[in-house]
Amino acid sequence: MSVENTAFSASGEEVIARSIDIEVDNTADKLKSLAEFDAFYEIERTAREIEEDNFKRVALQFPDELLHDSVQIFRRLKGRIGLDKELYVLADTSYGSCCVDEVAAQHIDANALVHYGHACISQTYRLPVIYVFGKKTVDVEDCVVRTVETFSFHFSSASSLESNRSKKIVLRHDVAYTHQAGRLVDRFREALTHFDSQLAYAEIPDKLLPPDHPESSRILPEEVDQDCTIFYVGDESLGLTNLLMTHSSCDVYQYSPTSQTSCLASGRTNKLLMRRYAAMQKGRDADVFGILVGTLGVASYLPLIKHIRTLLNASHKKSYTISVGKLNPSKLANFMEIECFVLVACPENSLIDAKDFYRPIITPYELEVALQAEQSWTGKYILDFEKLLAEYGQGDKTEIAEGNDEDKDEDAPVFSLVTGKYRHAKQFGPISSETNSMASPSSSAALIQRNQDNALSLLSDSAAGD
Repeated sequence: MSVENTAFSASGEEVIARSIDIEVDNTADKLKSLAEFDAFYEIERTAREIEEDNFKRVALQFPDELLHDSVQIFRRLKGRIGLDKELYVLADTSYGSCCVDEVAAQHIDANALVHYGHACISQTYRLPVIYVFGKKTVDVEDCVVRTVETFSFHFSSASSLESNRSKKIVLRHDVAYTHQAGRLVDRFREALTHFDSQLAYAEIPDKLLPPDHPESSRILPEEVDQDCTIFYVGDESLGLTNLLMTHSSCDVYQYSPTSQTSCLASGRTNKLLMRRYAAMQKGRDADVFGILVGTLGVASYLPLIKHIRTLLNASHKKSYTISVGKLNPSKLANFMEIECFVLVACPENSLIDAKDFYRPIITPYELEVALQAEQSWTGKYILDFEKLLAEYGQGDKTEIAEGNDEDKDEDAPVFSLVTGKYRHAKQFGPISSETNSMASPSSSAALIQRNQDNALSLLSDSAAGD
């Protein structure tokens, strides 16, 4: 088999034999007693939550780097809950490990899930979730001193000192440092008293209930103004990248607990936005799109997929909806007709560096901007499903791409910023709402649920007419 064809066709042997490098988190291995182990993984709190809510079947979801502790955690929890309750370890996630894997949990008919390790805290769709973030170490005093020193340096050298003095300061951190959040907030407020700035902080929830749960009261992070300063405690991560992207007009100061250094992280925001703008322009030149389903657990993913289909339909673009689990170049290379992919995933898994992929991969917000008749991007960026739907999902969005149909010449060439040439966009006919569904419009059969065990039956058109 030639090298050129390897990405498009393979026997599967390479996937089976391939070794995966995992950076194991051995923080718990340094603990000296079982009591410290229980405290680190919050065994008592988890068992109490399971007992109080009377969860009968509970899935324990672990990222790859924490799987080596799963057996010990299972045993410690099992000894603290009733014999009528069952625990199951999920050893591999369907999508990103930061998301709640409701797909795998439904395989064992779980009625609750305990999520270990780093989490994106996306609103769940079906299951109650108990979060156990772990407790990474951070030197609070060093963090506060170094961050405030870095802030003071840039603050004093700012061109407009008075305009910066009244800015609100918002504290954000990696979820692994939630156990130190109280001390961080208190010490930062003490250190910032002479700056005449107020520190805002929103607590990170350790439990989420689905939207339709009677006791659901999701605690949303405080809305961050675009004219504020952000202190971020944590190492380089997708969470920090997303923070920089979605708050491009804010100064973001990062403290790394690992290297114990502080810096102005927002200095590289423009470079990140330029990369996304380049991907967006490739999406603007595409006529055939693949909507990649990158989550089945984040609430509002179905309305967002429906909105994307409507948007592409109104723009006379052809689209396919594809669920492939975890992404890799070989999988997506099989869809040769598709010119651009739109990934519907949680905020931390939405930004894909597509240099290794055959086609560009953009976010739903980038698609919104790309299909505008006149592009005017100010650097604003949205990754949250609910915010995106609230701003773009209301009303008829046909005018986003087409503008005034009476004045528009559909055969007029469009200038491409990617190639530097004019191109003629393909025009695909509009698809009716009846055919724009999961079933093929030319199919003479549809799938329906047969019973409460989620078994499926094939319903033909003739049977439907009887």
